[in-house]
Amino acid sequence: MHKPVLVTGAYGFIGRHVARHLAAQGRSVIGLGHGTWSREEWRNWGLADWHAADVTFDNLVTYAGRPDAVIHCAGSGSVAFSTTHPHQDYQRTVATTASVLEFVRLYAPGAAVVYPSSAAVYGHVARVPIAESDPARPVSPYGVHKQMGEMLCATYASHFSIRVALIRLFSVYGNGLRKQLLWDACSKLNRGETTFFGTGNEKRDWLHVTDAAELLALACEHASSQGAIVNGGTGTEVSVREVVHEILAALGRSDAPRFTGANREGDPPAYLADIDRVSRWNWKPRKPWRTGVREYVEWFNADQIR
Repeated sequence: MHKPVLVTGAYGFIGRHVARHLAAQGRSVIGLGHGTWSREEWRNWGLADWHAADVTFDNLVTYAGRPDAVIHCAGSGSVAFSTTHPHQDYQRTVATTASVLEFVRLYAPGAAVVYPSSAAVYGHVARVPIAESDPARPVSPYGVHKQMGEMLCATYASHFSIRVALIRLFSVYGNGLRKQLLWDACSKLNRGETTFFGTGNEKRDWLHVTDAAELLALACEHASSQGAIVNGGTGTEVSVREVVHEILAALGRSDAPRFTGANREGDPPAYLADIDRVSRWNWKPRKPWRTGVREYVEWFNADQIR
């Protein structure tokens, strides 16, 4: 029988989808992190147990048991937050990662550690698609802290033989996410506004959260003391303009969006994942981006009338 899997940050957007995916595979999942939800809610998301507590070494010793794997979804998820609250961002991302790794070293040395990193570690890139071998040059505190988490994982892998897997996620989206482009665009259009920041030609690699959850769960099997690193993306770039047009179509509207033409400081014009390495894991994304966007619009509309 498998030991349980610990998902830190299981209340969060990616964490809860990871928990549900693992439960569907028949795994027992323990959740630890911030968030207030009822027993019925967290059980519906696949958790066998939930502990509302900071992700610290002491709390891991108290609540985590002896897991077979730790998928460390806890941490900051906002570039903007990292620029206004850099120390808190550090604590949420770097300090929690150090606690997880030390807990595994001392109490669960056979456990795999899966670290959801970010394409933000690449910073400004000279070309796309971006390969894992390309240099990491983060330009935001968020990206720097994600890189520091990666470095901690690599250190524990090389010095203490902890099995780790680092997944550099690109633009994760899906139902329930109340921030970033889809939420902002739907909210703006819902208010009758059709002017958007930027040129509209900015391109991103959009990965649906269910595909991200499947990849993070799969990474447990590929974690190693050599420190596996893969990109989590689709290998398809889609412009902001295309996404907004798809939202408008899903709303049954024919009006054309306008863009200010301004460039956001620190915002790269294009991000696209080279997914050759992760494809060797026999993984590929399942959700087409147009389908995912239309499902998001349907969820958004239902959420507005609750």
